[in-house]
Amino acid sequence: MIKLERTSVMNLENAIRGARNPMNSWGRMDSFYDDDGNYILGPNDLDLAKRLRKAGSDHRKYVRQIFVSVDITAPLYWWKEYDTYKIATVANSTSTMHKIHSKPFSIDDFSHDHMTQETLEFMQTIVDRLETIRLRYMENGKQKEDWYDMIQLLPSSYNQMRTCTMNYETLINIYYARKAHKLAEWHTFCDWIETLPYAKELIVAAEE
Repeated sequence: MIKLERTSVMNLENAIRGARNPMNSWGRMDSFYDDDGNYILGPNDLDLAKRLRKAGSDHRKYVRQIFVSVDITAPLYWWKEYDTYKIATVANSTSTMHKIHSKPFSIDDFSHDHMTQETLEFMQTIVDRLETIRLRYMENGKQKEDWYDMIQLLPSSYNQMRTCTMNYETLINIYYARKAHKLAEWHTFCDWIETLPYAKELIVAAEE
């Protein structure tokens, strides 16, 4: 399970203007803001953007200046793979260490959409045990051994939300590395990438 919410794409205007700096061609800029405040690339700017991205990473530096912010809720096993992308990414997460005890455990705190019924029933026993430990932790003065029981028993399917920022260059790398991955979460993530402004021209087709 993965959810991507509250997506914002920023700095497209400045990135395109910067792409024109090497040739001092700002007079050819023809992009504009529509009535909804979206930045629309004109034919000249879009043509330049596409030519530069085809020329390779050294020439498409402008895509590193197109920023994306998104709230991602995903299981810890997915975050472990996402965390391999450390360049040009920032994330603020909900705290497992500090807030794991702040609400009752339920099965919906965990990704279980691909579990068999038998495994799901076993998973429920783990969730029930975690809740028993949590209640003991709250009632007995927050003993450290109870806290460790929760942390070390917690399955990797536990869902965590992070507010992430990245840029289009990072998304190019992610898209081509993960679009055929066995985890369904990566397919959902790549589908989300395809919905971003000018993703078809600047991300998905970046290596064509």
